[in-house]
Amino acid sequence: MTVSYSLRLLCLCLASFFLVNALAGLAASLASRAAVRVAATMRPRSAARFLFDLRILPLVLGVSIALGLCVPSYLWLEPEATAERVGWTCLLLAFFGAMGWSLSVVRASRAIAVSAHCYRKWRAAGRPLHLPGEATQGILVEERAPLLALAGVFWARLIISDAVLRALPPDQLSVALRHERAHRCSHDNLKRLLRLLAPDCVPFLPGFASLDRAWARLSEWAADDEAVQGDPCQALSLAEALLCVAQMGTGPRLSSLEASLVAGDHDLSGRVDRLLRSEPLGPVPPLRTRALALRAGFGLAACALILAAWPAILSSVHRLLELFLR
Repeated sequence: MTVSYSLRLLCLCLASFFLVNALAGLAASLASRAAVRVAATMRPRSAARFLFDLRILPLVLGVSIALGLCVPSYLWLEPEATAERVGWTCLLLAFFGAMGWSLSVVRASRAIAVSAHCYRKWRAAGRPLHLPGEATQGILVEERAPLLALAGVFWARLIISDAVLRALPPDQLSVALRHERAHRCSHDNLKRLLRLLAPDCVPFLPGFASLDRAWARLSEWAADDEAVQGDPCQALSLAEALLCVAQMGTGPRLSSLEASLVAGDHDLSGRVDRLLRSEPLGPVPPLRTRALALRAGFGLAACALILAAWPAILSSVHRLLELFLR
């Protein structure tokens, strides 16, 4: 099939992204069980970060190769012509790439729309509330339903219902707010959005369910640990707060972009059990200056080698693209 110069580049980007994302995503999916077992030996925050990096790696690799290699090599070495031929294999892969991006954008847009609708509703029906330890005002909603959530991706605000505010004593409310603050500091809502935006390995065949469940569980554990800081009394207060809010009934339906204290949490018993067995946190290992210096040195050396070999790399990529287009 013959297409224009710009459409040819678009087909190449979509096809190369789909191919890299599919291969890397398949590898990550196959390694997910082993990765979850490895994460179980780590601290919850480090484990959650490790699983998130693995989950988002196919997207990063696909975008980096498509924009960092395919586009420069094509623009630099491909003579601009009115129209050239593109093979059906490349067109088919580009179609799957476009479909994958379309599904992920629709999925993320739907979650953003639901989140924005809920936030507007809470802001219109509620009133500003200064919460202990919060630099910005939260929103108090006059609702009987249990609601304590962090709404928003870039400028997250705490939303709390009047029922929860009246039900939790000061010590339990304080540690519950610290739990939500931990989600904000780790940008968990933004990570949720990035996971939604990451296309699946193959459209309509999600392969990251186990990684997503493990990340959600470990991010809650990490927020619990950072809220209680190894203090058994604080851990007991948070466990009581979790049980108190859970016993208040079903809360309002939230977007997948909002971090809530208990809503949609299928690991409540596990969290409570961890909190009741909470132990003081061990000392944080000091930074190893020599190791950091070696990593920085290797990183700079790698960047220098890539820059030195950049013309040869682009030339090799262009030859591969020519084969790919046939």
